[in-house]
Amino acid sequence: MWTDPPRVLQAALLSRLPDALRRPLRSAWGDANRAGMAADSFLEGPCFDQDGTLFCTDIPHGRVFRVAGAAWETIADYDGWPNGLAPRGGELLVADYRHGLLTMDSHTGAMAPVLETIQSEGFRGLNDVICHPDGSVLFTDQGQTGLQDPSGRVYRLHGDGRIDRLIGNGPSPNGIALNRAGNVVYVAMTRSCEVWRFALRADAVVAKANLFLRIPAGVSGPDGMAVDGYDRLCVANPGHGQVWVADAHGVVTYRIDCTAFGRHPSNCVFAPDGRTLVISESESGSLLAVELPTP
Repeated sequence: MWTDPPRVLQAALLSRLPDALRRPLRSAWGDANRAGMAADSFLEGPCFDQDGTLFCTDIPHGRVFRVAGAAWETIADYDGWPNGLAPRGGELLVADYRHGLLTMDSHTGAMAPVLETIQSEGFRGLNDVICHPDGSVLFTDQGQTGLQDPSGRVYRLHGDGRIDRLIGNGPSPNGIALNRAGNVVYVAMTRSCEVWRFALRADAVVAKANLFLRIPAGVSGPDGMAVDGYDRLCVANPGHGQVWVADAHGVVTYRIDCTAFGRHPSNCVFAPDGRTLVISESESGSLLAVELPTP
């Protein structure tokens, strides 16, 4: 697939969800997504707020955690399936599969709806969210779409309430990321094992969307993503237990191996230092870390 094999980096344990916070219970989410298996957690959406505090979500049990070293605090526990998080001022945006787009106070955990429907039509199931420097919000509406039903969506919500449907034919749009200039969008299409790339325009016209990166096929495709200060795109790949690092041209230069902990790295985010990648590994219920070398 690649001319030169990517250099291997080993992920290290940053923090593990304490046993006291694990809930080995069957859930409606597990029935739909894990063949009825009980899951004590499924960590997703690692995110740093404006103060540099680390958060992550637990989808099946509707929780948001605040993490400081080995200490985990449940800041929100509600009847939802929170997935991606994104900082916006003093709050966090939450992409919730059940309830749509929410806000959460990063200090108190208080939550409120931002967008629950599109013209009274419910979402298929939100997955991930990012904030653009211009104040707009981009998010993926994945639901159960896939190769059998390539109708997943990518939306942009403007500060004045206008909504753009940027993509309507996605085979499972999952993670979403922007390049450093904020004029290119990357979307992980889980079920086709691809990352799509398209230019972001003010008029919401999407043209020449292209396949930027093809992920090795397997039992799952690309999930959450993050971009560093060198415009390198990091792509979590559950199933293979890897995070792939590609340069701005789509050349994979590094493979971050997470298999010492599990095979389900679900998402990733850069720490405030801009070098350390924090990875949610959902099989082990852990947060991992690795420092990317300078190009």
